[in-house]
Amino acid sequence: MPSIVQDAILTWYDQWGRAFPFRGVRDPYAILVSEVMAQQTQIGRVAQKWSAFLATFPTVASLAAAPTADVLRSWRGLGYNRRALNLHRAARLMVDAHGGRVPGDLSALESLPGIGRYTARAVAALAFGQAVGPVDTNVRRVLERLQAGDRRSTHRELQATADAAVPADRPADWTHALMDLGATICRPAVPLCEACPVRTWCRYVGSVSSPGSERQVARGPAFRSTRRWLRGRIIDSLRDVPRNRWAAIVGPIGAHDDVAIREALAAMQDEGLIERHRMDPRRARLAS
Repeated sequence: MPSIVQDAILTWYDQWGRAFPFRGVRDPYAILVSEVMAQQTQIGRVAQKWSAFLATFPTVASLAAAPTADVLRSWRGLGYNRRALNLHRAARLMVDAHGGRVPGDLSALESLPGIGRYTARAVAALAFGQAVGPVDTNVRRVLERLQAGDRRSTHRELQATADAAVPADRPADWTHALMDLGATICRPAVPLCEACPVRTWCRYVGSVSSPGSERQVARGPAFRSTRRWLRGRIIDSLRDVPRNRWAAIVGPIGAHDDVAIREALAAMQDEGLIERHRMDPRRARLAS
């Protein structure tokens, strides 16, 4: 990517970049927590929960030593509770294999539970200053529109483009800049091309629809009918149960009957999120 394009994006970010409490920190553990929280969760909600989670579990060792139930309770409001379970498992692996520290090597990061290509590169760039390009939905959209118009790239092509585009002297700022540009300017529907700092070089600009012609978004099933919603309600109810006490989980819950609830409980037990009473599988508690 030409340096003039990099400079334009970074200059825009210096003026318009979003401010969050986890930006500007360099503690790899704090950054890892923020990135895991940000997986499939709105960034504003992460900002509200991140500081409290770190106050409860300030180090890798403290998280690794905590009971699973305490970690799940602290994850309340973030959804996708499997991420909390994976983060807890990652902490224990880091204690066992990495001296209680977040590893800086990409392959070691990707070997941690729940840490994929994007999160590993985000931690490497933000915490360790490595010139690697994490690619989330926003970054993908910016890079594809800028360099290929509206053509979709393969994962390999896009990752190579993202890695090659990183300025060696500002990998952390570059990572945040692309995310912010995609979230606030280069939006999925009706992008604000007139406000974009790189519109002069963008191959997508000429194909932009006129304001007001937003694309239709396919609607999924009613939220209360989804399995994820049911699992979230079960976990939330168990968070309020005192430690080592059992709670009866009976239906209906939303649109879900007893059969769906039993299936959800069985799956969550297999994943290590909860424990079920041996004599009465309708009774459960958070994993210890």
